[in-house]
Amino acid sequence: MDYISFFSGIGCGVCLSISLLALKKYFGGVKEAAKTIKKFASNAEYKLVLVVRTDLGMSKGKIGAQCGHAAVGAYEKALKKDPEGLKTWQLTGQAKVALKTDSVEEIKQIADNAKKMGLITSMIRDAGRTQIAPNSITVLGVGPAPKDIVDKVTGHLKLL
Repeated sequence: MDYISFFSGIGCGVCLSISLLALKKYFGGVKEAAKTIKKFASNAEYKLVLVVRTDLGMSKGKIGAQCGHAAVGAYEKALKKDPEGLKTWQLTGQAKVALKTDSVEEIKQIADNAKKMGLITSMIRDAGRTQIAPNSITVLGVGPAPKDIVDKVTGHLKLL
């Protein structure tokens, strides 16, 4: 009967080792895991806001495509500029909110304010192959970043 306990112990040790290696790979090490856990303890909600220009008369499909461009652009910038914040956003549900504005001036002002606050922005300009004039600003991505900071530059806008 002792050999059953011995092999059970070895099996548990192997499973624990594999689990720790997977966690290390996923979190980038114990220190990184501790940082991530610490962030969750701060209850910081992260989100990505997509500010859509409604004055252009884009179809729903066009808006969806432009929002996709903005989300991918924001993700790529966050990967380089704020990988820790990006990971927090990914691990907390990847919240995305679409808001609307009806002027190019306002979308530019929001982008300027966001940049001044150190937020990631992704300004999308259309190529002009379908519905929109070439080089038209269609969507602005702001974040991902803590919700309270993003709200300082986009909190006045209404949902799309």
